[in-house]
Amino acid sequence: MISLTVMAITFGVVFLAELPDKTALAGLMLGTRYRASYVFAGVAAAFAVHVALAIAAGSVLTLLPNRLVQAVVGLLFLTGALMLLMKKDDGEEESVKAPADESFWKVSGAGFMLILVAEFGDLTQIMTANLAARYDNPVSVGLGAVLALWAVAAIGILGGRTLMRYVPLRLITRVAAVLMLALAGFSLYEALAG
Repeated sequence: MISLTVMAITFGVVFLAELPDKTALAGLMLGTRYRASYVFAGVAAAFAVHVALAIAAGSVLTLLPNRLVQAVVGLLFLTGALMLLMKKDDGEEESVKAPADESFWKVSGAGFMLILVAEFGDLTQIMTANLAARYDNPVSVGLGAVLALWAVAAIGILGGRTLMRYVPLRLITRVAAVLMLALAGFSLYEALAG
């Protein structure tokens, strides 16, 4: 039986925890370059997989070694930041690559893989597992978590499309690289200090 109360609690907790997280940044960067619907399809599918894993695992995910997860996430962010900083300008610095240049499967697949890897073991995934164990209502918790994650992804993706109207892609890329470096440093610090 679906409980709107459990869904609302889960939505609120997951939404607030995920909003300042790397998902909005990833969605923003993908949303500046590719068709928003393609990006959202991949990101939404990855989040559905994450929530399904969290629900299935219950509280078991909290037993994963946090240091290892943080180290991998930190290295992934560092790699992403270096790729952004080393990217050569190809004369398209002021415009977004035309959506026709990228297929649905390529763009949605990239969004899916980015979120699948970057969000594994994330705080919201662990919180979803804990909420599923606490409320013993996996369907309500799952729906609340998926809707919250999709909402954050949509905000990031649409924010990226709007931002491109006012800010050059080169500046957005540099700022994203700096943010990724900061997130890499934070994750690696947590892995070493934890």
